[in-house]
Amino acid sequence: MEDVIIIGGGVSGCSLLYALSRYKGNFLLLEKENDVAMGSTKANSGIAHAGYDPEPGTKMAEHNVQGNAWIRANAKKLGIPFVQTGSLVVAFDEEEKLTLQSLLERGKANGVPDLSIIEGQELFLLEPNLSRDALAALYAKTTGVVDPWALSFAQAECAILGGGKVQLETEVTGISKQDGYFVVDTNKGRFEAKFVVNAAGVYSDEISTMVETPHFAIKPKNGEYFLLDTSEKGIVGTVVFPCPSKLGKGVLVAPTAHGNIIVGPDAKDSGKEDTSVTAEGLDYVRQRATKCIPSLNLRASIRNFTGVRANSDQSDFVIGESLETAGFFNVAGIKSPGLTSAVSIAQEMVDLLFKAGLKKSLNAKFVRSRRVARLHEMSDTAKKLQIAKDPKHGNIVCRCRQVTEGEIADTFLRPLPPRSVDAVKRRVQTGMGRCQGGFCTPKVVELLAEHYGVDMKEIPQDKAGTYIVDGDAK
Repeated sequence: MEDVIIIGGGVSGCSLLYALSRYKGNFLLLEKENDVAMGSTKANSGIAHAGYDPEPGTKMAEHNVQGNAWIRANAKKLGIPFVQTGSLVVAFDEEEKLTLQSLLERGKANGVPDLSIIEGQELFLLEPNLSRDALAALYAKTTGVVDPWALSFAQAECAILGGGKVQLETEVTGISKQDGYFVVDTNKGRFEAKFVVNAAGVYSDEISTMVETPHFAIKPKNGEYFLLDTSEKGIVGTVVFPCPSKLGKGVLVAPTAHGNIIVGPDAKDSGKEDTSVTAEGLDYVRQRATKCIPSLNLRASIRNFTGVRANSDQSDFVIGESLETAGFFNVAGIKSPGLTSAVSIAQEMVDLLFKAGLKKSLNAKFVRSRRVARLHEMSDTAKKLQIAKDPKHGNIVCRCRQVTEGEIADTFLRPLPPRSVDAVKRRVQTGMGRCQGGFCTPKVVELLAEHYGVDMKEIPQDKAGTYIVDGDAK
């Protein structure tokens, strides 16, 4: 019998498992894919928003500001790539300048620190490549860029070390309540728990209806992006937004936590798995982005991709206990600023579980931090010591990102080891450079096959079944 079962291994589910692992108990996360962070978390802008966008008094406002502060305070100790860049919301006419004033007032009401409106020379000193048509901008110093994958599995790994459990490739097919506890049926058998938390992203409405009358619906939207080569690093130093519209925050141009430039997204209604990239969508992104940064070189794009957002028909996040089924909780409709908010939402959920009867006793084995060896971040002296300790760290596998065989081998020793080529990429950045895995993929496949003791043909690119090796070429 589990104390809590969490359904969904995105950033919301992983954050909750980490928050729960501070306490004694049996906590299990079920994820239908072969890795965590495979849904909305997998493909987004990676922005730790400051918190001036949400309406004051909403869950979105509360958790955005608190989540931003948590990421700034905890990213380093958890080995999560994060850079506090600041952000600009740019106005091009007098009406948009009024919007900046509204955002400033909203941000102050939400408790966002270090907010100001800048214009003239100050604006262009901060962002020299900004369009000279820009009149002013809202400057938020606390905005940053974070690795969304690392934010998820860093917390999951620490939680596992502290006694939590993650079961992958386990899809929930039914939930019922009997004799005061829940029975969760899956493709991998039956599980029992005192409490269930639904954090299933775009599928959270379907999970909810297994135990309660529908009271929210997920209305997914997808957005297309350009990811530019690190050669374009420096074109912007902050996250640059246009003034927001009814469609959302708009097309941004931003550095990433790994030194690339990300451009996007657009926003359109989509299916729950619609990650198609279209010429029309990319052209829209290009037009909107170059309005802010005219010198943007989109020919330096090394990857186009589309992310799906778990928007709902509610204006705010859907967080709380079912009115019909005691002990069943929803964490749903976690749209932007969901990535930033997830760690704060997790703490609210822990408090709600305690109020519902979960026993509160601190876990002496709680793991609050982790260390990740990244050779490209080390000094020359530290590199020599690392290579002397393990010669595999002297063997470069990914030339673009300077990732070593030792770094990949280390991922197999972690509590949540990678099972696919892209899972390795999400952990150490292989295949994230200019050649997009053209040189390193064969070696990554070989290392995965060797570790799991299977034929290379059994190693997937990403999700289970996405095989990339058919047979010998010669």
